[in-house]
Amino acid sequence: MTALIFALAIGWFLSKDHLFPPTIPPQSEVAISFRPCGMLGSGPCVIDGDTVAIGQRRVRLTGYDAPEMDGECRLERAKAIEAKAELLRWLARGRFTWTGGEDPPRDRWGRELREARRGDDLLAEHMVSSGLAEEMGWGAERVEWC
Repeated sequence: MTALIFALAIGWFLSKDHLFPPTIPPQSEVAISFRPCGMLGSGPCVIDGDTVAIGQRRVRLTGYDAPEMDGECRLERAKAIEAKAELLRWLARGRFTWTGGEDPPRDRWGRELREARRGDDLLAEHMVSSGLAEEMGWGAERVEWC
């Protein structure tokens, strides 16, 4: 009986987070200037309200979903233009960090998936609170743009 209690105590102790803390995704500092894609010139650019391009790389910024540039109606397309402009403004404020490290996860289209933040300012929360994106994840409500 003592051996069983000892084994249970050891199992409980080893299962605690202080021994094996949850993995924190690697973060990288980003100090890149972005411009709108499709403008004259080259370099990193903003495709839409939740996607940027850096050379051949495409980065899908996670935690939110912005309206589509080729949306179903004029209202959605107008909101998409506003979301793209707001993302440009957020990025223009300077350095930020994003998750993913050197080998980030990718979506089914091959885009890198990265969560962006500047200090306590999470990009996803900023875009949603600005009314220019919908939340993603469990319990999130869909926004009807049209």
